[in-house]
Amino acid sequence: MSRRTEIDVRPITEAEFPDWNRALNTGFLQPPAVAEEQLEARRRQFVPGRSLGAFDGDRCVATFRSFDQELTAVGGAPVRADAVSNVTVTATHRRRGLLTRMMAQDLAAAKERGDVVATLIAAEYPIYGRYGFGPATTLTEWTVDVPRAGLDRRWAAPEDGGRIDLVDGTDVRKLGPGLHERLRRAQPGAVSRTELWWQARTGVVNMNGTPWTEPYYALYRAADGEVEGLAAYRTDDRWGDAKQPLNTATVDWLLAVTPAAERALWHYLCSIDWVQTVKSGWRSPDDLLPHLLPDPRAARITTQADWLWVRILDVAQALTARTYEGQGSVVLEVVDRAGLTGGRWRLTAGPDGASCVPATESADLVLDVGELGALWLGDASAVRLAALGRVREERAGAARVVDALLRTSRRPWCPDMF
Repeated sequence: MSRRTEIDVRPITEAEFPDWNRALNTGFLQPPAVAEEQLEARRRQFVPGRSLGAFDGDRCVATFRSFDQELTAVGGAPVRADAVSNVTVTATHRRRGLLTRMMAQDLAAAKERGDVVATLIAAEYPIYGRYGFGPATTLTEWTVDVPRAGLDRRWAAPEDGGRIDLVDGTDVRKLGPGLHERLRRAQPGAVSRTELWWQARTGVVNMNGTPWTEPYYALYRAADGEVEGLAAYRTDDRWGDAKQPLNTATVDWLLAVTPAAERALWHYLCSIDWVQTVKSGWRSPDDLLPHLLPDPRAARITTQADWLWVRILDVAQALTARTYEGQGSVVLEVVDRAGLTGGRWRLTAGPDGASCVPATESADLVLDVGELGALWLGDASAVRLAALGRVREERAGAARVVDALLRTSRRPWCPDMF
């Protein structure tokens, strides 16, 4: 009989970095060999103690990486987050608890550091609820039928006196970070971007080993010259019978800090000669896009899915970091099987601020820490979760009180994958 060896889970060393990356590629079904250029780019993400590996003897069979991040809470406050990424388990070593061990080690360290939440983008839905994460934002992608939209022959320039110019990667690296900071300070669910993010999106470094092709970059300036919008997009080269252009413009990302910038960039994209279809990329589910078109039905939803998942690590800090449009008080019993946070808390909140303190009185609403993560940014509904049996009312009407406090007029959105 064969005998399983003990699997060692620990932070990797610099010397183990190539083997760890080979396991990472294998887990994501990419070619296992990692080019030296790719390794050098990825080394810039390496933080001692934050990249974990599971080792069967000398072979890395599971990977896990976390890094410092800021997540924007409702109201604009930046919250310290432990961002989880690069999670894989090699197919030969599944169902051995390796992810559970790596996750427990990382979240305990995040709690010790004082991180308020942990975040991730879930490739598979059923996995991360076990660790206290809840789906906190949704993304939507639209496909626009350009001729039906009615802008291809009408639009010539922004109507507000602004202008759109095509720029290059150097301009993007210079102007993009400041624009993104303005956006994320106002957008609940948005996360911080590093200098490396901008370098990877402009071809300076190659993180994934595939050949770099520069996209188009469209920059919007308001009438006073202020940069208020920026979009990266790509086009294909398709022609139908009788030399009929059938090209598609696919948006990699689009940032706009004013409705005017958003309107101008979408109108520009839907009026490019030869482009018959525009794919919007990952947008907020209540994005303005469809209603910026003369015919909103020209934009149809082609993707809608959960996106950013949040794991609360400090209930009191998380609930006092955000703002509240309504006013009220509720006692929450938060169940955290990992023992990182939880307990019974009285939240008293209003437009002037909030307090969240340990409570001794009976709970109004009982919920898992993952459900609190789903509710925290204002997107999920406690009333819906109660109907689904995922939260429990101990006092009639408590779920409605929670919704009145936590839900927001605009939906949270995370523009990034990490």
